[in-house]
Amino acid sequence: MSRSERSLLLLAGLLAVSGVAHFAAPRRFDATIPRRLPGSPRMWTYGSGAVELALAAGIAAPRTRAAAARAAAAFFVGVFPANVQLAVDSRDRPAPQRTAALARLPLQAPLVLWARKVARGAADGNGHTGQGQR
Repeated sequence: MSRSERSLLLLAGLLAVSGVAHFAAPRRFDATIPRRLPGSPRMWTYGSGAVELALAAGIAAPRTRAAAARAAAAFFVGVFPANVQLAVDSRDRPAPQRTAALARLPLQAPLVLWARKVARGAADGNGHTGQGQR
């Protein structure tokens, strides 16, 4: 298996694990939902978990990989406000929780770039992330 194939499967796996976690431990995610969004936090938690599962399936399937990876990049940008909310809400929490919340913020950029790389590789027609076979 090439590095690019491992990369796209890891991205799909990350999204799948996160999607399942939204349903298995929703309270943890409810706390990250920005208060200004309409509806209940649980609705957004379940909705985002379902989106992550759909993105994972789309990235895993060669036919839908490019579109799903582009959608994943947009999704990672879209959930950034939830990470900001988590960091803001963590101000009065113990140092390890504050640090973890703040550490999430710069992690969004590599996720966006990773998804875009998978999309570009899938769009080149061979399903790879542009690195070629190894």
